[in-house]
Amino acid sequence: MVTSELEPYYHSRGDGRFESTVHAQGAWNPHEQHMAPVAGILAHSLELFQPRPELRIARISYDILGLIPGGEFEIVTTILRPGRTIELVQAELVSGGRTAVRATAWRLQRSDTSAIAAIEDERMPGPDGVEDPVAMGQWAGGYIRSIDVRPLADHAAGRGRAWLRTKHPLVDVPFSDFARLIGLVDTTNGIATRVKPQEYLFPNVDLQIHLYREPSGEWLGLQNSVSFGSDGIGLTSTVLHDLEGPFGRAEQILTIRKPA
Repeated sequence: MVTSELEPYYHSRGDGRFESTVHAQGAWNPHEQHMAPVAGILAHSLELFQPRPELRIARISYDILGLIPGGEFEIVTTILRPGRTIELVQAELVSGGRTAVRATAWRLQRSDTSAIAAIEDERMPGPDGVEDPVAMGQWAGGYIRSIDVRPLADHAAGRGRAWLRTKHPLVDVPFSDFARLIGLVDTTNGIATRVKPQEYLFPNVDLQIHLYREPSGEWLGLQNSVSFGSDGIGLTSTVLHDLEGPFGRAEQILTIRKPA
């Protein structure tokens, strides 16, 4: 759990109900939530739903079904596929009677595979000594103002390498490093933009996160590439890091269009 006097992204109202604060405000519209903290609060709810220490979340798939309204909402959790060693669980963010985001997570059995452990993703240099933040002024919204993004020397448009963290708690009840870091991942689509968001809109309609190791700490490293196709569809692909090294990957499919 993070102890902080700063306002959290969410206030818990009990029984699976939450209320977002201005720090969860989205970048595309002022009355919507940013997907990054939404992913975090859904991960938090999935983690606490009928927990089994012998299993851990290995993949979370988020589908964004429409605008995510700010304010009060409910998270409804269910088991889609029970099992002794493999389990599929689901969490839905419901606001005003409508499901805005659906998250499904595979929980897999833990076992000792340290004798054959191997990670092919290259380790990214840490944030030590990186002082100048990424200029995020092209983005609006309370969420963007709540984060600290630190670029590495070769950070560039369309191919980013940066570290980020936030001092704001995810929610005003105990939460894990896992939930905090998952609550930052969606930021990757905005840290190394190919074009200015005032020229083209390129929101993601999903977020897929695969985790070959459990993350920890408060710093999230993002090593990404942003590809735009010629027919209005793009993809942001990211290797995810904590201070111990890479721990997984994320993918976001993008819909690209000019502002109305």
